[in-house]
Amino acid sequence: MSLNTFVAALLGFGLFIGAIALSTDNYIVFVSLAAMILVLGGTLASTFISYEFQYVLDGLRGILRAFKIDRRGRTRLNAEVGRVIRWAYLVQKDGIISLDAEAKKTPGWDGGFLRFGVELITTGYNGEKVQSILGNVIESTYERNMVGAQVLRSMAVASPAFGMVGTLIGLIIMLDNMGDDPSQIGAGLAVALVTTLYGIMLARLIFAPAAAKLQQREEIFRFRNYMIVEGLSMLADEASPRHIQDHMNSYLDPTIRYDIDRQLKGRGGAASAKPADKAKPDRVAA
Repeated sequence: MSLNTFVAALLGFGLFIGAIALSTDNYIVFVSLAAMILVLGGTLASTFISYEFQYVLDGLRGILRAFKIDRRGRTRLNAEVGRVIRWAYLVQKDGIISLDAEAKKTPGWDGGFLRFGVELITTGYNGEKVQSILGNVIESTYERNMVGAQVLRSMAVASPAFGMVGTLIGLIIMLDNMGDDPSQIGAGLAVALVTTLYGIMLARLIFAPAAAKLQQREEIFRFRNYMIVEGLSMLADEASPRHIQDHMNSYLDPTIRYDIDRQLKGRGGAASAKPADKAKPDRVAA
């Protein structure tokens, strides 16, 4: 579980409950099953009308995913560069065909993107073609994965609207009964406003934040994939590991850039690995 997301959600609802506890002893006035049914039911009904069933389910599951730790965060980017550099040394030593075995070792958490990229290289595509094909994969995957965030954003817009609908219903009922007992106007108005409160709370503490987190994660993943594509395209053209390192590092924050020399020294293999970097003349993908 993502600790910061859980703590932030707990804090948000805690502030709401704390403000009520400090302001009144009549807590029950903030509890209305009818209001919650109207807001949630209306929001879901509107969303199911607007989107296909499967997309709505993806959006609802996205709320749960927002509380999970994302394995695709920026902290992995350094390791991704290191993997491509290692492959570049293999290509210098044994040629492109050596990547066949590496394709089977690639992790599956990225939807097979890295594996597909390696397969393109071993098939014989040049760097430009690899960039073109994988660029299409990245954009189509991003659009597909963003549907859940779009659904949640739509729900964030709909829930306050249905909260207002509930308030209007409550006001109409209150005004209709006003002639019988005017003293009940205040209590009736309080109940009517609860639906608006529910709508706003759901929108600003659940739907909108979850949509924003999902979008941020997808943007990081898309960035990661574009960075990988740059390395794979140069790998297809058999550029040197140091050229690949410098090019991929240009995408990264200076604090997480990959350093070949530091990694090799850490493994005690700097002396034996450096000559391999000169085994072929440096070439940069077109």
